[in-house]
Amino acid sequence: MILPIVAYGHPVLRKMATDIDESYPQLDKLIEDMWETMYASSGVGLAAPQINRDIRLFVVDTEQMFAGMNADEQKEYPDAPGLRSVFINAHILDLDGDEWAYNEGCLSIPRIREDIYRHETVTLEYMDEHFQAHTTTFSGLTARVILHEYDHIDGKLFIDHISTLKRKLMKGKLSDITKGKVKVDYKMMFPG
Repeated sequence: MILPIVAYGHPVLRKMATDIDESYPQLDKLIEDMWETMYASSGVGLAAPQINRDIRLFVVDTEQMFAGMNADEQKEYPDAPGLRSVFINAHILDLDGDEWAYNEGCLSIPRIREDIYRHETVTLEYMDEHFQAHTTTFSGLTARVILHEYDHIDGKLFIDHISTLKRKLMKGKLSDITKGKVKVDYKMMFPG
């Protein structure tokens, strides 16, 4: 089932998400719905807070990013051909490498994109959808998408990584999103 994406301004996007265990109600269905919602929204990642759940869960599919690149473009990124994975109760163990810029957007903040600096690699401990524990280091675009989704489960947004001046300049656009004055081709849930 395709779920509505929570829009900027909704309090769940600023809440620190909580860990879950295997008894979380209908977790398999929720994960299936998150995949369906992400693909229907043309996203490459989706975190539970974006569908109004304050739990430490997100899904990432960077394979589709690389599928659209030619072989020469893929050589620029050490993580090609990407990955498709579920992350439960993720916690960052280490950030490494130089910070590099990439133009990011967010399904919860449509029509706004900014160059965001993030570390080259991230090491996470997390559980997969079968509650198998993993400690893995990710790099390149995959690390970037993971860090973007990880921010969501920590109550942060990609615009928190830009200057105060840039945020002030986009205040009107952000206000319009909060009020539902934005056109997108996917379902959204607006505050209030």
